[in-house]
Amino acid sequence: MVLKILTLLGSLGMFLYGMSLMSGGLQKMAGARLRAFMAAMTSNAFKRVLTGVVVTALVQSSTATTLMLVSFVNAGLLSLANAIGVVMGANIGTTVTAWIFALSFGGGGFSLGVIAVPLMFFAFLSIQSKDRTTRHIGEFLMGFALLFLGLTTLRETSTALLDNEPVRVFLSHLTGGGAWSVLLFMVVGAMMTLMLQSSAATMAITMVLVANGYIPFEMAAAMVLGENIGTTITSNIAASVANVSAKRTARAHMLFNLFGVAWVSCLFHPFLRLIGNIVTMFGFPNPATEVWGEDPEVTAALTASLPFVVATLHTLFNVINTMILIWFVPVIEKVVTWMVPCPEGEEEVFRLQYINAGPLSSAELSLKEAQQELVHFGTICRNGLGYVREALHAPSEEEFDKFNDKLVKYEEITDRIELEIAAYLSEVSRAKVGSSAMARIKGSFRIIGEMESLGDAGEAIGAMLKRTYAHKKKFTAEMMGKLDKMVDLVDQAYAAMVENLAIPIHEISNINNAYVAESAINKLRDRLREEHLEKLEEEGYQYETGVFYMDVVNELEKMGDFIINVSETLISEKEA
Repeated sequence: MVLKILTLLGSLGMFLYGMSLMSGGLQKMAGARLRAFMAAMTSNAFKRVLTGVVVTALVQSSTATTLMLVSFVNAGLLSLANAIGVVMGANIGTTVTAWIFALSFGGGGFSLGVIAVPLMFFAFLSIQSKDRTTRHIGEFLMGFALLFLGLTTLRETSTALLDNEPVRVFLSHLTGGGAWSVLLFMVVGAMMTLMLQSSAATMAITMVLVANGYIPFEMAAAMVLGENIGTTITSNIAASVANVSAKRTARAHMLFNLFGVAWVSCLFHPFLRLIGNIVTMFGFPNPATEVWGEDPEVTAALTASLPFVVATLHTLFNVINTMILIWFVPVIEKVVTWMVPCPEGEEEVFRLQYINAGPLSSAELSLKEAQQELVHFGTICRNGLGYVREALHAPSEEEFDKFNDKLVKYEEITDRIELEIAAYLSEVSRAKVGSSAMARIKGSFRIIGEMESLGDAGEAIGAMLKRTYAHKKKFTAEMMGKLDKMVDLVDQAYAAMVENLAIPIHEISNINNAYVAESAINKLRDRLREEHLEKLEEEGYQYETGVFYMDVVNELEKMGDFIINVSETLISEKEA
């Protein structure tokens, strides 16, 4: 008995590890493309739902989809309302997993578990490859094989453990309590999902129990409803230590599923009859009317069909729920914003303001919008410099960590905005444009590259300051005064850059303001470098502190280089 229990737990572990490995391999193979797809496919409600369905079906993890959503909302490239639509689609996409599990139970005489072990050989060969993509494919195949091998073992072991009279009598007592039993199994489904941190694992166990006749279809339906509650608990726990955007997205997921469970609970038996009528249309016996065990042929048919019926219920639940709630996204957004208020001073929205709807009718108008977005991008980059100053003056390491997190966030923001503007410019370039417009497009590509580098530089300064804290070093008051002067000059360079970006390209006559600012930065950097070298000869000068200090100075000067490159690109665009 002990061995059987350990085998059951081992098969469950194999299943969960296989799911994780398969999802991870898929995300490594197509993560960047999926992110780009998600960013592009959110212009209307239908596309948002479709995006959630496709991405979640591909990565086999609604959690992974939610993490992508949170990063987009956090960067301001996806509004909370759009993210809620994708969450609804993700709930539908996760039902694909249930259909794959149903196939693995051998309905129609075929089981995916049969190919699991042979597949491991090809997966192993792929993992040994030097090509990164091939290795990721191997990870996916190995995860796929382990998942279905674990599922097959789980089914066989649970049958050996549960297929006895005392267990059946115990389960019959649990399932014979009417509405109380439905509530009990709903709680069981939620708790299992919470403990296993995987609604897919609970779905697999539900299918094992119902396919072997241990629980009736009504209790399996209750467990499916519980799983939908449980998966929202796990996402809210994960978001509890995250930012406001993550918490609001998790709350939206919770409201969506709770609403669905509420209306299905009120219409429980009519809903099950609807499922029964649907599956009979496809030749399956109706689980709401057929009795298990009275007729061997009926029992065999139910054994083969019940996993598919459970998958049908899961799918229909999420599809109907989405069809109802997709019209109330603004209401959900207001509710979750009320549920998770933003701390005063923390609300920061970074969203593309001018190019959300795609290229306009002419290249000239589209490039005008792109120019406005570049000004907006430049302003966001300049705001990031403020956190460099705050990080330098942080009174403690704990306070520094808060501002360093902001610098990391700004680096992510600049990455995302660069990708969004680049995608827009690529669309514009595919139209018929003249040579001057093409020169402006190429120049804009260079500009967003330089701005993204500004985000990298801010994060790099944060990392340098973190090393300073790690080595228990502290800049002197004199050093801080000179760093402040350097930051002031970089800020002036930023001001010149944003000013030049805002001038229509045909009106730019010179960029003297940018050259003056860059020259001042370089002169101060050179003077500080000479002073540092001279101080090395003084007794008591902390060499290591001086090195960290000069690292920050050099990185600020590098920011000046990126900034002047933007203005130089603008003047070259005019001359082209």
